[in-house]
Amino acid sequence: MSAPTKIAELGAVMQLAFVPEDFDATLRFWVETMGAGPFYILSGQKPDWTRYRGELTDPDLTVALGHWGDMQIEVIRQENDAPSIYKEWRDRGGEGLHHTCIVVDDIEQAKRVCIQAGAEMILGGAGSGAEWFYVDTGGGPGTILEVIRHSQQSGALMKMIRDAAVDWDGSDPIRRI
Repeated sequence: MSAPTKIAELGAVMQLAFVPEDFDATLRFWVETMGAGPFYILSGQKPDWTRYRGELTDPDLTVALGHWGDMQIEVIRQENDAPSIYKEWRDRGGEGLHHTCIVVDDIEQAKRVCIQAGAEMILGGAGSGAEWFYVDTGGGPGTILEVIRHSQQSGALMKMIRDAAVDWDGSDPIRRI
C-alpha cells in the first residue's frame, strides 16, 4: 500500500471535540439527550511540551472523554489563560464542533500530507509517549483537524474508555480518572 497523499487517506475520523462555554451543560447534553457515555474526566494532565503558533505554551486542561456509539466525544475546558487553540476559540465566542480527530501511526507523514494540502499548523504537543498536532484546514468552524499518534499508555486509556461504553447501562455517567 502506498503512503497517503491526501488528508482523507490518513485515517477515519474517530472523535468529535467541543470547547464550549458551559462544560457541564455540554456533558449533560451528551449524556442525557444523546445517550453517550460514560464520560471520563481527566484534569491536570500536563504534556511534555505544547507549541501554539510556534511558541511554547502551557495550557491547563480539563478533558471529558466518552463514546457515542463508535464515535469518541471530547469536551475540553481550559483552566488557565495560556495561549492555545482552545483559549482562542473561547475568546472568539466559538460554539459547536471545535475539531475532529484521527489516529495515525506515522505522525511525520501525516504532517507532510496536511501541509501539502495547504493546512496551517497551529498546535503541536507530546506527552507520555504520544504526539499530536492540530491543523486548520481552512474550511471554517469545525474544520480544525487533530492528528494523534498514541503511545501504548494513551492507546490503552482510549481502549478502556471505549470498552466502558459497550453495553453501558447509563449508571455513573461522569467518572474521574
